[in-house]
Amino acid sequence: MRIVLGVGESVAYPGYSKILAMHCQEGRRGFANALIASGLALGPSFGLLFGGTLVAHVGWRPFFTGLGLVSLLWLIPWVRWMPTTDMATLAGNRKSGPGMREILGQRSAWGTCVGLFFANYFLYFMVTWLPFYLVRERHLSMTAMAKIGGGFFLAAALSASICGWLSDRWILAGSRPTFVRKMFMVCGGVSAGIFLLACVLAPLGWSIAFLMLTGASFGLTSSNMWAITQTLAGSQAVGRWCGLQLFVGNSSGVVAPAVAGFLLDRTGHFFWPFLIVSLCLWLGALTWIFIVGPIEPVDWTAKKRRLEPVYAV
Repeated sequence: MRIVLGVGESVAYPGYSKILAMHCQEGRRGFANALIASGLALGPSFGLLFGGTLVAHVGWRPFFTGLGLVSLLWLIPWVRWMPTTDMATLAGNRKSGPGMREILGQRSAWGTCVGLFFANYFLYFMVTWLPFYLVRERHLSMTAMAKIGGGFFLAAALSASICGWLSDRWILAGSRPTFVRKMFMVCGGVSAGIFLLACVLAPLGWSIAFLMLTGASFGLTSSNMWAITQTLAGSQAVGRWCGLQLFVGNSSGVVAPAVAGFLLDRTGHFFWPFLIVSLCLWLGALTWIFIVGPIEPVDWTAKKRRLEPVYAV
């Protein structure tokens, strides 16, 4: 069942990015991507908030059944308003874009892949281990865990929306996309790593505050990450580029829970798993600085592509 769900979800971000690359100018992509990121964060937020409360009262089986049935309601608006354009017509009108080999030849493509890997390492860790951490390490009830865990993702959603709008306003005011997008990525990753490490070291009250700040800090990155890819790849290559980026980025979903579980089993506490996640966030920030080049469209028509600069701000 999880494999089927993954197959269904795999087309989402390539599809989003294709639409935004085609129809949104540079100064509008931050907020557009922020709305998507906010929606993805609100799912776990309400899932933890209401799910944790319901599990505490009725158990996990009724909750899982109800969640699956409620999710099917999405089929009603989708069938009603889904696009009806003939796919054969779209394929006939599509311009030929670069192949995967050409995309792999771009240093920035590898940079965005590695950057997403480190960002998703953080997300997969939080989704998998945050509830258990709050209950086991902080000795919170299921109800308290649900409220705090939901608050973390809610903070990330609100921050993403605000920061996406701010980054766009900054670019529309005349600032370079390279500086603005990278600044949000770096500041978000560095601050999220600091607050996350402080969370595991501080007393309970401060720990909760630092956890909320961690979520808010990560909103800086989630609102700008895919805007960078969409600008670099352009509408001709963004689907393939995003597919590659997701393949590398989502591999952290295998690594992060396993590494955290191994360290927790060996040490008996969460300090080392939290430290590894913080290091990943900081390494991700360095990736956006030193591996990803200028945030400008790649010239796919050039016969010879010059090597991208290592550092650009």
